[in-house]
Amino acid sequence: MDDYLKILKDSERDLLREVEPARMKKLDEDELIDLHQRIRRARTKHTTNYRRAAAKNVEKKGGRGAAYPRGSKARHRAEAFEEALSRVSARLAKVSHRESERLKGERLAQAQSGRGTGPKAPKVPGTGKAAGTGRARQHVKTTGGTKRDAASSAKGRARQAKKDG
Repeated sequence: MDDYLKILKDSERDLLREVEPARMKKLDEDELIDLHQRIRRARTKHTTNYRRAAAKNVEKKGGRGAAYPRGSKARHRAEAFEEALSRVSARLAKVSHRESERLKGERLAQAQSGRGTGPKAPKVPGTGKAAGTGRARQHVKTTGGTKRDAASSAKGRARQAKKDG
């Protein structure tokens, strides 16, 4: 990547200097994402410029082989940012994985200590226990509607009363 530095502008060189390993170690995940976006934007810009110019040169020279040497500066710029993007992507992947593992560990520790991150259950006054704990819910069988359930129950009571009477 050092070979490409002489053909870059000062602002582009500054952007590539941010990709140095010592500098990237100091960046957190959000800062790495920002750097990744800036590098990707520059790479896309230089790749697009190279391809457009190369397409024009092919028309002028009559073939890709004859036109290839003409776009070397633009091609080297695009390659420099491509290499930088791969370095930032690799570093971002490591940092993101480490951060996700840390968050996973925190969540597991909270869950194991009984301090879940979800909504809190209301407490029963005087007991200190959450409402509804300690007793299983009863299953209520329904047929699809309250009115229908009431009618079915009434018919069942009427049949039973007829048998009893």
